[in-house]
Amino acid sequence: MMLIAAGWITFLLLVGGLALDRAMTSLITRNFDQQLDYMLTGMVASTEIGPDGEVFFNRPLGDQRFLEPNSGLYWQIRGVGHDDFSSRSLWDRSLTVRTDHFDAAPHVYDSAEFQGEKLRVMERSIILPGSETKWWFTVAASRGELDAQIRRVRSILIYSFAILGLGLFVMAGLQSWYGLGPLRRVRRAIQKMRTTGANRVTEPLPLEVQPLVEELNGLLVHIERQAEEARTHAGNLAHALKTPLTVVMNAATARAPDLSDTVIREAAVMRRQVDHHLARARAVGRRAVGQSRANVWASVEAVLRAVTRLYERTRFDHDGNREVNVAVERQDLDEILGNLIENAAKYGGGSVFVTVCPTADSETCEIWIEDDGMGIPEEERIRIFDRGARLDTGKPGTGLGLAIVRDVAEIYGGTVELAESEDLGGLLVKLRLPRAKG
Repeated sequence: MMLIAAGWITFLLLVGGLALDRAMTSLITRNFDQQLDYMLTGMVASTEIGPDGEVFFNRPLGDQRFLEPNSGLYWQIRGVGHDDFSSRSLWDRSLTVRTDHFDAAPHVYDSAEFQGEKLRVMERSIILPGSETKWWFTVAASRGELDAQIRRVRSILIYSFAILGLGLFVMAGLQSWYGLGPLRRVRRAIQKMRTTGANRVTEPLPLEVQPLVEELNGLLVHIERQAEEARTHAGNLAHALKTPLTVVMNAATARAPDLSDTVIREAAVMRRQVDHHLARARAVGRRAVGQSRANVWASVEAVLRAVTRLYERTRFDHDGNREVNVAVERQDLDEILGNLIENAAKYGGGSVFVTVCPTADSETCEIWIEDDGMGIPEEERIRIFDRGARLDTGKPGTGLGLAIVRDVAEIYGGTVELAESEDLGGLLVKLRLPRAKG
């Protein structure tokens, strides 16, 4: 910020200084030319034609420098066929005048015809009364005084702009330092939070950085929630594995004759628990990444193709919105739908119907999975979501399918609800998931 401010200040001062220098130089030069024009007008007004046809002044010019040799102020009158009539200050020199043109208005220019002395020259062509001769009136002044005035003005401009620039640089630096002060206070607050073990930035800070502090506190809340979820998952997994491990250790210590069967049975239990918690952990990790997006129709078709091979005698139908997307990772959506559709085929009577978004809700998408089985009694519909809960123990399964579905759906902000299918008479599973934005 200070470098950008310094660059802009330097650029603007240079442009402004050059413009002001040009304006002041032009003003000083114009004033100098006006003095020459005043002298030239006085010469013309004082000039007459004598009896011999030569010009003369009816009154002397007022400036004393015209009488002092090499004084730096000169005049000269030239006519074709006549001797030059010039000031004493020219001494033995003369001004170069071109007589091949006629200047009705005063004409001013710079000349270097005198060695070591630059001149500012103004000339004008006049035809005096009583004479047909064209006379060229010329006034010249040394540029030394003009250049000295210009140098004085430029030195004042340089010093003034240098002091102004230095002051602006200091002010820009102080402004940047003061303006970024709230960020330094945020840094100190974060350092204090880290050293003291606090979990929020509670120090009152300026309004400029308050949105940043709010976002930081929100991020800390999100991290704490993730850490708490991780601790909960670890505790649940440890608790779930503790009992099977205890059974295996007791059987091994007692040298039980059915030790191998016990190990296989308890290992299967532990594997189911590990799979369940790994599924939850994957869902939490993918949710933390954000921007999850999956097409429901594509996922339903992919799951149906896989389940059809396992249950060839079951008829699968699906209908609904083909374009809707949900804010869920595709792998997690496939796992949810796979569990629900496989359960419907396993416990149903041979027909499964999947409907995508039968409602007009723009914020969520509902997916209905219906079967023609025996259904689930209303009093058992809550308990069935518990880990390991099974109503039909005659068919293979782990009892973790619905528990995984519920946990993963809730991680993404969705819900799972059980009801009775009005069309097929069996179980209706209503899966509600948030729609993807955009």
